Amino acid sequence: MINTVRAFRLPVVLCALTLLASPGWAQGTAPAQTSPGAGPVIVVETVKGTFEFETYPNEAPKTVARIVELVNKRFYNGHRVHRVEPGFVVQVGDPATRDMTRQDSWGRGGSGTPIGVAEISKTRTHVRGAVAMAHAGDASKADSQWYVTLSPQARLDGKYTVFGRVISGMDVVTKLAVTDRIIRVTVREAK
Repeated sequence: MINTVRAFRLPVVLCALTLLASPGWAQGTAPAQTSPGAGPVIVVETVKGTFEFETYPNEAPKTVARIVELVNKRFYNGHRVHRVEPGFVVQVGDPATRDMTRQDSWGRGGSGTPIGVAEISKTRTHVRGAVAMAHAGDASKADSQWYVTLSPQARLDGKYTVFGRVISGMDVVTKLAVTDRIIRVTVREAK
C-alpha cells in the first residue's frame, strides 16, 4: 500500500507543478481559449490585474499587424489609462501618459505612424469587450490608441475598426481608472 501511495504522489505533484507554471495561474485563471480564426492574443498586464484580447487579422490585417508591431516594440509598456467612461469605454495608447505632468494633453498623441486604412467590418461589432481603434474623425488615421467597450455600443459600428475582443479579464478592464498604469503588453499565439 505504501508503494501505491508513493506512486500516486508523483503524478499529483507533477500536475500541480504544471498548473503553477501555466500563464494566468497567478491571477487564478487559466489562459483563455480563442475563437475559431482568431489571430495573436494580446496580453495586457496592468496595476489592477491582467486581461487578454484576441485579434482578428482576417477582418483587420493591417490594424492587427500594426498593433502587434507596437506591442513587440514595447510601445505600450508604462502607458497609463487616459480615458474611462463608465459603462462606455476604457482607452489607452498615448505615449504622453508616461508623464504625469502632461496629463492635460493625454489622449492626443500616438506613435506617429497612422495605420492608413479603415478596416471597418460588419462582422465585428461593438459588443461588450470589443477592442477597437480610436481616432479623431478619420478611421484611416487611427494610430496607436485603442479602447475596450464596457457594454454593447451599436452606435459606434461602422465608424471604428474593431480588431479584437477581450477573452479573459474583463473584470480587470471594468476596474481600470484614469492614471492606472499598463505594466507590460505582450503577444502570444492563439490556442
